[in-house]
Amino acid sequence: MNYKETLFFIAKSLTISLEEKNRDDIKIVLKSGHVNWESFVKVSTNHYVMPAVYCNFKRADFLKYLPSDLIHYMQYITNLNRNRNMQILHQLEELNSILLSNKITPIFIKGSGNLLTGIYEDIGERMVGDIDFIFSKNDYPKAIKVLRNFGYTEVEKLKYYKPSGKHYRRLKKENSIAAIEIHKELLPEMYENEFNYQFVVKDCQDIKGFTLLSYANKLNLSIIANQINDNGFYYKTIALRNAYDVFLLSKKTKAKDAVNKLKNLNNPLNCFLAACYEVFNKIESLEYNNTKMVAVYLREFNFQLTNKKITKIRYKFIYIYLLLKSKFMVIYKCIKYKDYRVWLFKKVTEKIWDLKNILI
Repeated sequence: MNYKETLFFIAKSLTISLEEKNRDDIKIVLKSGHVNWESFVKVSTNHYVMPAVYCNFKRADFLKYLPSDLIHYMQYITNLNRNRNMQILHQLEELNSILLSNKITPIFIKGSGNLLTGIYEDIGERMVGDIDFIFSKNDYPKAIKVLRNFGYTEVEKLKYYKPSGKHYRRLKKENSIAAIEIHKELLPEMYENEFNYQFVVKDCQDIKGFTLLSYANKLNLSIIANQINDNGFYYKTIALRNAYDVFLLSKKTKAKDAVNKLKNLNNPLNCFLAACYEVFNKIESLEYNNTKMVAVYLREFNFQLTNKKITKIRYKFIYIYLLLKSKFMVIYKCIKYKDYRVWLFKKVTEKIWDLKNILI
């Protein structure tokens, strides 16, 4: 199995609980004994989907085809993740309660929001990092104050902090399992007017006292996290953890319609949906708008999966481009905003001071 074959095998394995054709295909591959398990572990770990694959194999009664040591390892990782997610759910209840008691309504987003929605048959499937929530512009500073008073402090202690962009700096409370990110925006400035608090709050759903995004906006945000926030649209990569969320959410809402609600974001979102359609083996619920731009994107996406050397060189150029772009954005913000000018002055002054001490 090469990288592409391993990636597609793992992707199809994530769907076997709901897609009979893929279940039959995976069973044939497993029984053939032609799976490169070392590559499987590496790729599934890098994409944060090993617990999800394990749970799908277990539901389909496919664990009997796996090496016994791999079964024990996957079970161990999944149990750890399930226990962590149970603690996260308790933390979410605590956060929701303290904020609501202060007349602040949080909208829980991303992985923790999906856990609360119950899209996973087993909560051990989803590997969750931080707890993310978004607030109205009025409630944003109030939420920061309330949560800091409640014991949440900076994860990274610095002398000074870069002015907040989409979210406040990461905070964590002692004895709490996860750090939190308090959002005022969901996207960089380029797209923030299209997909923001005002857009998502209109059709939020209430589940057991938690305010959560609609299924359509959950699906869109799962793609946005990869394509925009992690620059996946530039690199033409797919994150299977996000893709698995999109697959599950496509069973709750029509994916193509969700993506079509957004104008400026339509192409990058539609491209990711097309990549999902490819790697998950042409699942009907993941149908996309087949445009010329999507065709070009898919051609490059597939090329990269089998041409590592060229892709590595290409990624270096993209990295340099994005780095220069971010530097120019900092300069622009320093011209426009006083707090950025103050932050940059402190940063430059500190570097000069450090250099002076070294020379002395």
